[in-house]
Amino acid sequence: MATTAARREPPAAAPEVRWGIPSRLIATFSGPVGRAVKLVLLSLVNAIAVWAAIILAREDKWIPLVVLVAATVALDAVYLGPRAVPLKFLVPGTVFLLGFQVAPIVYTVNVAFQQYSVGHIGTKTEAIHQIEENSLAQPADGRTYVMAPGRDESGKLVLLLVDEQSGEAFVGSRDGLEPLAQDAVTVDDTGLITAARGYSVIKGDDLAGIDTALADYIVPTDGAAIRAEGLDVALELKPTLRYDARAETFTRLDDGVVFRDNGRGSFVSAAGGELEPGWRTHTGFHNFASIVKDPLIRKPFIRVLIWTVVFAALTVLVSFFIGLFLAIVLDKPGMSFRRLYRALIFVPFAIPGFLVLLIWAGLLNDDFGVINNALHLNIPWLFDAWWAKVSVILVGVWMTVPYFFLVSLGALQSIPNELVEAARVDGASPWQVFRKITLPLLLVAVTPLLIASFAFNFNDFGKIYLLTGGGPPAEDQSIAGATDILISYTYKVAFEAGKGTDFGLAAALSIVIFFIVATISAVTFWRSRSLEEMR
Repeated sequence: MATTAARREPPAAAPEVRWGIPSRLIATFSGPVGRAVKLVLLSLVNAIAVWAAIILAREDKWIPLVVLVAATVALDAVYLGPRAVPLKFLVPGTVFLLGFQVAPIVYTVNVAFQQYSVGHIGTKTEAIHQIEENSLAQPADGRTYVMAPGRDESGKLVLLLVDEQSGEAFVGSRDGLEPLAQDAVTVDDTGLITAARGYSVIKGDDLAGIDTALADYIVPTDGAAIRAEGLDVALELKPTLRYDARAETFTRLDDGVVFRDNGRGSFVSAAGGELEPGWRTHTGFHNFASIVKDPLIRKPFIRVLIWTVVFAALTVLVSFFIGLFLAIVLDKPGMSFRRLYRALIFVPFAIPGFLVLLIWAGLLNDDFGVINNALHLNIPWLFDAWWAKVSVILVGVWMTVPYFFLVSLGALQSIPNELVEAARVDGASPWQVFRKITLPLLLVAVTPLLIASFAFNFNDFGKIYLLTGGGPPAEDQSIAGATDILISYTYKVAFEAGKGTDFGLAAALSIVIFFIVATISAVTFWRSRSLEEMR
């Protein structure tokens, strides 16, 4: 009797696994190689932290030092510990978020509440020292010295002096004035000091750059000071102001006028006189109050705000309707050269924006611009207030139409054809189909993009700066030109206002701009919620 045993099939071979490049990289850096790279990077981070800690300690910045040490220890604990795997991925993003988003915002808000401008840069101690130096003036009976810069045996800068009246010789340092033997200093026939016993006279090429060191080099004397005037003369100077450290006041010696701290970073008198420089200090809401109360700031701000809203709104609306019109025209399948037309519309996107603006600035030039010369026009496109505004809007539309053409084309293709066909069957005209069906459904998708584009044009600094520079000048003679929008006006306040710069006011303006854009966007989004019912 024959028996048949079941035949066992050989086990199937396991499928070959092919790892991609990302998988191979992860596998490579998950072993010893990854640990070595991690240790090297952590060593670099800790070395930088130690270097920064030394600098912070030297500058007495104790709070940043504590934050630095705590952050470094936490970073080492996360990456050297066996657990906390999610934190290892969250920490880099958090660091970049804090460094590039949170820190600039906090710094801007802090500056907005400060008196931070030209003449108000340093600390109060530095300002007092500078005022004392600036108050030094030569009295009628002040001495004049023949001077030569020199160095002592340790290499420190000193002033070698010979009194022009008495012929006495001295050596001056930041510690004071010391007499020298008359024969210790050699003076040539031209009256210049050529040598001094125990000191080396700085000559020739070594004098390059020495004037910078001499500019703030003061030799104190009894009730006066000696300062170099040039490279071969020094004058005896006496202060015209006296500082009272207890009362924190300056008194002008010739008439007794007192200058007090006004709480905004300056010493001022009762008559309004101000000593320079001032210092950087917190002034509360003073910068924000200036926007409302100071007519020199309020009037141009309101004018620029109105123009900014008009510029952003017109640019967005005109660009949207032109882009929508082109999208409707080019959405027909049977149209000849449709692809070519679409490609030509995208030409503004193919050229860098800053280059486009510079080209348009040349095309619209009054004298040699192609537009005026080719069309035989004499229009001051960029040098008349109204024409400059028209030019800015036209260029903005030219650059924005391709964006809304693309958006509208995609939105049109997403509208169901059944709705359009049903409306036509019911006897609706093309205009009724567009107004009752196409446009409402289109706005559902496009409205958020319209709001975003409005916010972008509201703060489009490059378009104004490169095309018109904010000009031409306005009639109120403020730093805000006829085409300046809020962001370019803020830039001018920061770098061209008052005595040169006003960073505190500019920071306050930037915060106001943020709230204006946020309010307009929030209201528009809220009002556009009714469009969602179209779905």
